[in-house]
Amino acid sequence: MKTSADQILFLLKSKGPQTAADLARRMDITGVAVRQHMDGLRAENLVDFEDRREGVGRPRRYWTLSNDGHARFPNGHDELLVDMLDSVRAEFGDAGIDALIRRRERETTALYLSQTTGCKSLKSKIDALAEIRSREGYMAEWSQIEKGRFLFVENHCPICAAARACQGFCRSELAQFQSLFDGLATVERTEHVLSGARRCAYEIRSLKKSNGPAKRRKSKNT
Repeated sequence: MKTSADQILFLLKSKGPQTAADLARRMDITGVAVRQHMDGLRAENLVDFEDRREGVGRPRRYWTLSNDGHARFPNGHDELLVDMLDSVRAEFGDAGIDALIRRRERETTALYLSQTTGCKSLKSKIDALAEIRSREGYMAEWSQIEKGRFLFVENHCPICAAARACQGFCRSELAQFQSLFDGLATVERTEHVLSGARRCAYEIRSLKKSNGPAKRRKSKNT
């Protein structure tokens, strides 16, 4: 069972910078309780803060995860992955790395296709992908922007160190998504962790032309 401190870390990871009032509202506890937890988390060097002036009055304090706080979330054995990539590159050169990534891309795409064959709509396939990616550690969620447009978000990257060492992994990930939605929708990456963003985000646009009001926004949280 998650403690309140664990919940705070999860919310900062999944939702980005938050004030104590934001966290208190999401957790249904008092602001005083949140600030007490923050004192402990800051003592452990798991959170940082930034005071922002927003209009008239005192600045508002926004809390974020520190580097140590981000490290509390699983990262797929970073050192082992990077060491393996270095070994493959030393033995087989960049061509070996490219071949490895292409193979992983084919296998992962086939797996995702097999796990979403029962999906009858674009939304159900997006929802299934969020479930799959969350099981893999990506803390995925999605929301509907408007009719036919969706935002797919990954709040965590468990292979971030490997992706930094070889950005072919990121290109491959986008290709996997594009293959999964081939004939149904286009997929465009709109935010990228390796470009300095807090998360990776993708806009998924239906290829089916339709009119009418957008349905109520839905979010899949894990």
